[in-house]
Amino acid sequence: MEDDEWEPPKILLAVDLVILTLREARLQVLLVKRGIEPYRGAFALPGGFLCDEHEDIEAAARRELSEEAGLADVHLEELGVYGEPGRDPRGRVVSVAYLAIAPSLPEPIAGTDAADACWMSVEDLLSGRVGLAFDHDRIIGDGIERARVKLEHTALATAFCGETFTISDLQQVYEAVWGVRLDPRNFYRKVKGARGFIIPVGSLQRPENGRPARLFKAGPVQVLHPPMARSTSVPSEVQVAQEGGLRS
Repeated sequence: MEDDEWEPPKILLAVDLVILTLREARLQVLLVKRGIEPYRGAFALPGGFLCDEHEDIEAAARRELSEEAGLADVHLEELGVYGEPGRDPRGRVVSVAYLAIAPSLPEPIAGTDAADACWMSVEDLLSGRVGLAFDHDRIIGDGIERARVKLEHTALATAFCGETFTISDLQQVYEAVWGVRLDPRNFYRKVKGARGFIIPVGSLQRPENGRPARLFKAGPVQVLHPPMARSTSVPSEVQVAQEGGLRS
């Protein structure tokens, strides 16, 4: 083919956002209900097209997050690029997906072309009980796996606890994000073995029933050595449901 016969393909560029938080001790993802076609009425990730050829991609992601869910000041990191032919019935669309993992995010507010916005637990989502638009189930699966890896290698879990917390509080964060049940003794050993992960504060939490629990605060390190490996975790009913949804 001669060079002067070639024309660039018509490709649209979009952004999608996987926003994860813990609510009521459950890992939840932000979804919007689409108010326009295609997939009108279906749940989807917040996102949309760049407004013009001059808009920065991350700026577009932040704009869509604000317009569709009313959220701002959320740290975003690039998750991946999704561009398989046929993923969008409107034509060839390549999407740059971003991930945010943050504690205590507020209730979303739907806007622009979103009919509604809500938090949804990942076990309900990945079990297959809720259908999603486009290939957003795949994108969410990738985002959840990234979050799980982050808990293995970084001190992110302490951000979901209070200023002071017990080992049991920290374990609940790992169980919610990983979707597993953890043996308390093994978890305690791993946490204490990760140098600089947590620091005792010299006081005890005294519950109404049971033994007092020692309180800790986040330590100075951000990268865990050794990491909190998932390999010895026991799958919970949630994890089994999630894996079944991902395979379907």
